[in-house]
Amino acid sequence: MMSKTAFWGWLWGLSFLMTSQAIQAMDGEPRRAKWHATFKTVQPVGREIVTIEPQSVLQTAGVLPGDVLLAVDDEVIRNGDQWWDIIYGLRADTGTKLTLRRGTTVVTKTVVFEAVAKEEYDNLTTEYGTIVSDYNLRQRTIMTYPEKGQPQPAIFVVGGLSCSSIEYTPGRQSNFIRSLQYLVRNSDMLVMRVEKPGVGDSEGRCSETDFNTELNGYEVALQTLMADERVDRNRIIVYGSSMGSALAPYLVNKYQLNGAISDGTFFRSWFEHMLEIERRILTMKGDDQATVNDKINRAYIPLYYGMLVEKKSYQQVIEQNPLLAEYNYHSPAHMYGRPVSFYHQMQDFNFAGEWGKLKAPVRIRYGLNDWIMSEYDIDMIEQVLIANQHPDFEVIKVPGLDHWDTFHATALDSFQGKPGKWQESLPQQLVDWAQTLNQE
Repeated sequence: MMSKTAFWGWLWGLSFLMTSQAIQAMDGEPRRAKWHATFKTVQPVGREIVTIEPQSVLQTAGVLPGDVLLAVDDEVIRNGDQWWDIIYGLRADTGTKLTLRRGTTVVTKTVVFEAVAKEEYDNLTTEYGTIVSDYNLRQRTIMTYPEKGQPQPAIFVVGGLSCSSIEYTPGRQSNFIRSLQYLVRNSDMLVMRVEKPGVGDSEGRCSETDFNTELNGYEVALQTLMADERVDRNRIIVYGSSMGSALAPYLVNKYQLNGAISDGTFFRSWFEHMLEIERRILTMKGDDQATVNDKINRAYIPLYYGMLVEKKSYQQVIEQNPLLAEYNYHSPAHMYGRPVSFYHQMQDFNFAGEWGKLKAPVRIRYGLNDWIMSEYDIDMIEQVLIANQHPDFEVIKVPGLDHWDTFHATALDSFQGKPGKWQESLPQQLVDWAQTLNQE
């Protein structure tokens, strides 16, 4: 008779083979590419090329600094949100048509970009796969894990609101990604990430993706993780950062997971969040509190009520009240790179209700120099957990920490983009929490 150890080894090998074959079958996604150049915005359309890396595809094709990139594959570059979609839509090993203006001459070139290198780690297996959401979008997944020969605990990662990749690529500078790499290397668990639609290798356009579509991608990826024979179904936790930290309770509640780590989270509606962040921003810009109060009442309440509660675009709100135009720094139909439909749906999502229903163990971290999220939201979450007699939670407030895994002397330094410091103790805390939550 086969021993228990031998059985798990056989099952692991079989599931590894089946999963690897499935991933290879699905992973026909064209790989993302990079410009290897820097750009600046010009009017009325396009991006001027500022620098080009030596021996890059653009240099080999005869593209020059000072050329203005007008269109990519005949799509004219009109605004910043669309430009980011074009950047993430750049694909390797296929012809890409570039339309450029050089002085008074329009030049067209077709180039083939090289693929961006994939993640690799010593002593870990890295699998690039694909899930297909209910909205028929193929989305990139990245799984990293140590070879254990038996089902192992897992961490499902959910990132923030912005159209930013959750993948490390060569040369990328981000303290959040640095912390995420540390978690991958040191957790001794399977870690799964999924790219948003239109980000990384995923299909779609992030600037056009609404909240429900994005959330569905996370759920389909999580269901795939739960069905993986290499994973211990009873030892899966969610690590959420920023927006993902507020979705973590929902995912843990719905799928009865082992626990949650929420990093830089919130509790109240997005309408309340926007009013509070505007108050902080106005204060950091130097307005006295009487002026702040006047601007909140006269401009930001009607602006965000119109967009979030009445479900209008900023353009529609301003057309009805033109005096609000000077206070609106968002584009006509987008905020922070996402469409207003994203926020319409998010405004209706009951984040507070999900925190109230949470029974699984949870660890919550908030940086005291975080000017994006509110400390009071953290206090409200803690009050709800206490009132509900939650059996296993911990709330940590970290002096000096901002919203992006960076330490600053003040929140104002973070707001002004001054250099800060990263400390290994940050991701080590995540590792310690994950190992505690997922222990046998």
